[in-house]
Amino acid sequence: MPWNDNANPGPWGAPPSGDDGDGGRKDPPKRPSGGGGPRGPRGPGGPDFGAGLENARRQLNGLFGGGSIGPGVLAAIAAAMLALWAASGFYQVQPNEVAVVTRFGAYDRSETPGLQYRLPWPIETVERVPFTTVNRIDIGGGGTVETDIPQESLMLTSDENIIDLNFSVIWKVSDARRYLFSTRNPTEAVKAVAESAMREAVGKNELQPILTTGRGQVQSQTAEIMQKTLDAWGAGIRVMEVQIRSVNPPTEVNAAFRDVQSAEQDRDSAVNEGNAYRNRVVNEAKGDAAKIVQEAQGYREQAVREATGDASRFNAIYGEYRRSPIATRQRLYMETMEEVLKKSNKVVISGKGVTAPVILPPDVFRPRSGPSAAPPPADNTAAAAAKPQAPPQ
Repeated sequence: MPWNDNANPGPWGAPPSGDDGDGGRKDPPKRPSGGGGPRGPRGPGGPDFGAGLENARRQLNGLFGGGSIGPGVLAAIAAAMLALWAASGFYQVQPNEVAVVTRFGAYDRSETPGLQYRLPWPIETVERVPFTTVNRIDIGGGGTVETDIPQESLMLTSDENIIDLNFSVIWKVSDARRYLFSTRNPTEAVKAVAESAMREAVGKNELQPILTTGRGQVQSQTAEIMQKTLDAWGAGIRVMEVQIRSVNPPTEVNAAFRDVQSAEQDRDSAVNEGNAYRNRVVNEAKGDAAKIVQEAQGYREQAVREATGDASRFNAIYGEYRRSPIATRQRLYMETMEEVLKKSNKVVISGKGVTAPVILPPDVFRPRSGPSAAPPPADNTAAAAAKPQAPPQ
């Protein structure tokens, strides 16, 4: 198409009516009434920004009584909107929470409980983490046949036996930043790590200790493995406790295992009774031995003291004998005869100077059962009659 073919104006529209072909113009061009630009009317479906702005202006004018909006009003509206936007940055952090502030999606800081401020959205955003809340995850099901999850609860021991084990994990957040950014789903991460750690701990122990007295060891091993794994991941989670809720052999052999456990309990009971009897007998024997030793020590002390007393008395008598041999011999003779005759039923009465019959009590002639059965003399006369006469000098 030639460039000077006026019959076909092309996409830019017909030239102005005053254009006579030699470049001269008689009148200025008029803008078409359809809203087109200098290149002609717009095509169908194009956006009309001018019309939209004009419509918004008319609506604002209507809000203000139909008058025109001055620059001051627009500035006041903009200032009010800016103040509301800035005030939206205030937020409250609860006592059990830690607020993690991100700036354009990247970690910026952590805030403590209380009233805090951040730059309004979309500059900064806040994620609240329950820092002191204690969380619990149950693994393996609810502990009954109906609620068990076999793919989680069935595990293999070191002696190649299968057990059905249900347990719970108690945990809490230790680092809010790592808790949010290290794992996509912290709860699922804790559950996966707990199941893996429990399988490793069970695989290191035999079946019988796990069923009886080894649960505490398995729990501590599981908690230790979990904590090491989570720390290696930087999960910001602290494992507080692992609790084994139930542990049983598979259902097919459950009755046989119960019989074994009952027999072991009976064995332990018999052993405890034997130990109690042994302790009682040993303690009684030790008490009897201590009693015999104390009695022997008392007898030894008594014999030593009696011998010491006899020796002292003999020395005293010997000293008196050296000063008065006759009187000492006579006194010793009389004391000896008194000691001998007090065990006899015979009564010796001296006839010298007796003017009246001597009447003795009947108890004197009764047989004596022991040394302490000797009756006392009836009167002074009988006592004097019972005393033996001194031998002639």
